[in-house]
This record gives sequence, structure tokens and C-alpha cells, in this order.
Amino acid sequence: MEKQLDLANLPKHVGIIMDGNGRWAKKRGLPRIAGHREGAKTVRMAVKTSAELGIEVLTVYAFSTENWQRPQDEVSFLMKLLAEYLVNELEELNKKGVRIKAIGDRTKLPQNVLKVLENAEKTTRNNQTLQFNLALSYGGRDEIIRAVKDLTKQVKAGTLDPEDISTNMLSSLLDTANQPDPDLIIRTSGEMRLSNFLLWQGAYSELWFTNTLWPDFTKEEYLKALMDYSNRQRRFGKA
Repeated sequence: MEKQLDLANLPKHVGIIMDGNGRWAKKRGLPRIAGHREGAKTVRMAVKTSAELGIEVLTVYAFSTENWQRPQDEVSFLMKLLAEYLVNELEELNKKGVRIKAIGDRTKLPQNVLKVLENAEKTTRNNQTLQFNLALSYGGRDEIIRAVKDLTKQVKAGTLDPEDISTNMLSSLLDTANQPDPDLIIRTSGEMRLSNFLLWQGAYSELWFTNTLWPDFTKEEYLKALMDYSNRQRRFGKA
């Protein structure tokens, strides 16, 4: 299937809503945390495949602003798993030229996780093969509000005329500033909604949904989504 891909028509930026870890575990009579741990393996595949194909940016929805409402033991495990992933994968990601960046409200992250995350960002900051965004404590609405507050402060300080506010200006204040908007957003597990993911940036994204649960999402299915994207006609409202 990889040989059939139109490499000249691949998305520059892929966003993935990784859904279905809990259901994967429940189907097997396992605790939810087993699904999360298995899902981390799928993240490894998505990063490796994206880098090999020359995709510029990969953004994965790792932990939403709403996820803080989950049971405390599950939240604690997810934070621990995140730290483990970054520690265990950092050397390999760095070798592959992957640049790591967290997007979201990092002020809510535990200090130990934040320390590991900042080290990963610092270690990989000069890499150029793939921009790997981890959406952590992230919500599209929260991101837009934070940008609007920034604009409001500038207006209040007299350094910005409200009439000069533009889409480009607001985009420059988002967590993904200086990155291309996602061309393709993939969601697993059969749900067909964005769930507060890249709301501003995804205004013209192509959407691709699959019933496959995230831990079962294979390279072949990822390639299938990319192939489907390459066959679409994107008009951006111009025709």
C-alpha cells in the first residue's frame, strides 16, 4: 500500500484524535490503563511512519482539558505513562530528527511531567525531520480564549488597534504558531466529532473516521487514511 501513495500529495500536517483505549481494554476484560499502555505503542508507529513519509507535522490528542474530570487514579496513570513515554522514546525520537512540542495549558501539568517534557523539548529543539505536537491539557476553545486574552491585553495597553486584529494575528498567538494548519484530522473508535481538537486550525481540514480502536490502529490503516486524503479535491470554498 505504501508504494501506491502519492507522495507529492500527502498532508503537511496530520492531527489524530486517539480514541478507544478504554473500550479496547474493556473488550478484553482488562483495566483501562492496559488500553492506554497499548495505545502508546500505536503512537510510536504513527510518529515513525509520519517521519518516514516526510509529513512535516503530527499532532496527537494525548490529554484534553476535559480529561482532568476522569477518576484521579486514571489521570495519575496517564501522567505517569506520558512521562515514561518521553523518557523511553527520547533517544530514538532525537535520532530520527523528531522535534517535540507540547501544546495546551501546561500550567496544570504535574511538576515531574513538566520537567520531563521541557527536557524533551530542549533536547529536540533543533530537529527538523518531523514536528511532533503532544496536545496535553489541551482544548481548542481554551486555546482560542488564551489568544483572545493576549489580544485584549495589547488593546488595553494601547499597543494594538482593534481594527488591526486579523485571522493571521490570532493564529500567531495559538499554540501552533508558525506551523501549517492540519490538512487531515483522523479520529479512531467510530466517534464522528472533533471533541474540542484544533478548532481554529481545523476549519478546512479533511476529516477521516474509522471504527478501529486506537490500540488496533495499524500502519496499514494509517496509510489507507493518507491515500484517501491524496485522492480528495480541496477547494477551500473557492468552487
